[in-house]
Amino acid sequence: MKKIECIIKPFKLDDVKAILTEMGITGMTVSEVRGFGRQKGHTELYRGAEYQIDFIPKVKIELVIAAERVAEVVAAIQKEACTGRIGDGKIFVTPVEQSIRIRTGESGIEAL
Repeated sequence: MKKIECIIKPFKLDDVKAILTEMGITGMTVSEVRGFGRQKGHTELYRGAEYQIDFIPKVKIELVIAAERVAEVVAAIQKEACTGRIGDGKIFVTPVEQSIRIRTGESGIEAL
């Protein structure tokens, strides 16, 4: 099993969710997060004063899938989340040793 974490632009969430659902991925966790990378934030004007906004709003999607599906899922996420502009985000893939469904006690792939 592998855990995929994606940091994407908020307006791309529906596109990514739709393609993952279409692929049969039924479980994911979505969090609103803030951060910056090469973008380094931006400036905004508020009541005549200029403010530096260091942390950009992003969305973090987390899902755990069977290891053999990683390549196709990552490719689909990358395609749907891409705008071609700076700040499109990142995808991280890490190994998962165990998963257990609390309600039934199922473990491994069956728990997904």
